[in-house]
Amino acid sequence: MTKKYTVLPCSGMDKTAGSMTREIALRLAEETKSEVICPVFYRVSDARYNKLAQENPLLVIDGCGTRCASKLAAEKGLKITEKINITEEVKKNLVEIGSSLRLGEKELHLCALILHDLLQEEAKTGEEEKTAGKEAQAAGAVPENIQYEKYSKDKFIFRIPKEGFYFIENDCWAYVVGNKARIGVTDFVQKSLSDIMFFTPPAVGREIEQFEEAGSIESGKAVFEIICPVSGVITAVNQELLDYPEYINDNPYEKGWIAELELTDFESDKELLVGFDAYFEILKRKVDEFHV
Repeated sequence: MTKKYTVLPCSGMDKTAGSMTREIALRLAEETKSEVICPVFYRVSDARYNKLAQENPLLVIDGCGTRCASKLAAEKGLKITEKINITEEVKKNLVEIGSSLRLGEKELHLCALILHDLLQEEAKTGEEEKTAGKEAQAAGAVPENIQYEKYSKDKFIFRIPKEGFYFIENDCWAYVVGNKARIGVTDFVQKSLSDIMFFTPPAVGREIEQFEEAGSIESGKAVFEIICPVSGVITAVNQELLDYPEYINDNPYEKGWIAELELTDFESDKELLVGFDAYFEILKRKVDEFHV
C-alpha cells in the first residue's frame, strides 16, 4: 500500500546529498502523485504550500546535519509526519557517495532503497505489541491513561501528571517502577522552547548521578540541558526522538520521554524530589513570571 505525501526536500542542491533529496521527492511525485514543496519559493510565498502541507502527511527530507528542511518546517509551524536525513541513511546503509551533483549508480541505488522503505506499510502483530508493552512497563514506562491537572495562562495550557511522577525544580520528571525509571521534561519546558528540532541523547551504559546532565534538546529559541532527577545507569534512550524530536512537543510525558535508567540509590534520591502538589506550585510561579 502506498502513501501520498507532501514532500519538503533540502534546499542544498549544491551538494550530492541535496541532489538525492530532490531525486527522492521527484520519484515520490511520479509514483504516488505526492506534492513537492519548493523550499526556495516556500520561504517567500507560503500560502499555497501551507495548504498542501495540511492536505497530506508531511515528509521532510534533509540532506545533512544542518537540517535546513526541518528548520524551515519548524519556522512555518508545519506538523512533520516523517523525516529522512540522507547523511544518516548513508551511514546506516554503509554506502559511500560521491561529490558530483550528477547522481551515479550508488547514489541512485540508495535513493531506491529509501523510496522502497517509505512505500512499505509495516505493522506489528498483536503478539509483538503485547511483548513490547510488557518490556516497556518493566523498564519504567508510564501508564497508558495518565490523569493530568492543567494550568492555563493566556493562550497556553500546561499539563502535569497528578499521580506517580516525581519532579525537580529544573522541570524534569522521573517515573519509577521497581528499580527502573523513565525520565523526561515537563510541559513547561516544551512550551517555553516552542518547536523542538534537535535531541542529543545521553550515552547508553553511562552511570549518572542525580542532577547531572542527561542529554539536551534544542529549538530555534534555545538549548535546554536535561537534568536527571535520579541516579543510575542509562539503559535505553528514546531513539524515535532522533528523527522526531517534535514528539516532546506532542506529549513530553508519553511518547516524548527521554531515557530509561536502572536506579542505584533511589531511597536517597527521593529526599530531593517533589510530588505533584509541590511541582504544581513551582510551575504556576514560573509560568506567571515567564508571562509577565
